Parts: sequence; structure tokens; C-alpha cells
Amino acid sequence: MLVTYDVSTDTPEGRKRLRKVAQACKDFGQRVQKSVFECTVSEVQYERFVHRLLAHIDKKEDSLRIYRLREPKETSVRVYGIDLYVNFEEPLVF
Repeated sequence: MLVTYDVSTDTPEGRKRLRKVAQACKDFGQRVQKSVFECTVSEVQYERFVHRLLAHIDKKEDSLRIYRLREPKETSVRVYGIDLYVNFEEPLVF
């Protein structure tokens, strides 16, 4: 899945929400751009993740988008330029 967010940081509370949303995303996936994460989760993890994200955002000030991608990811994602994605399901030996 792909998660994007835009959290208002005009106030200290907004900056705190931003940190919590970013940390939740880091716990379930990897950052591919500043406010964009690619996550591979099971159905149970998906529900838990969405619940956690919704607990942190302010629906009147912030934006959260979640896109469920087709499997395998390579059939629905094209990358041009720098690609920092790491496939943790393959060996990490270079």
C-alpha cells in the first residue's frame, strides 16, 4: 500500500501530530519521499495501521491518503530517477 499525508504544522500540536504520523508509517513501511511511504502489511496489520493513523490526524486540518496497490508491486509502480526502495524480503547482501 502507499500512504501519503499532509499534516498542518502551524502549531506545536500539529508538529507533534506530524511526528506521530511519520513514526507510525516508519513502523509499517519505508519512506520513499518526505510524506510518502510504501508499506507491505497483512489484513490485520492494515486495520491496526489505519486505526493508528486516524488516531493521530486532525480531520479538519490534515490530509491522509491510503492507496492499496496490486500485487506484485512491480506491476503497478514505475520509478524514474533515484529509487531508494529496499526489498526486505530478499537477501540484503550487495
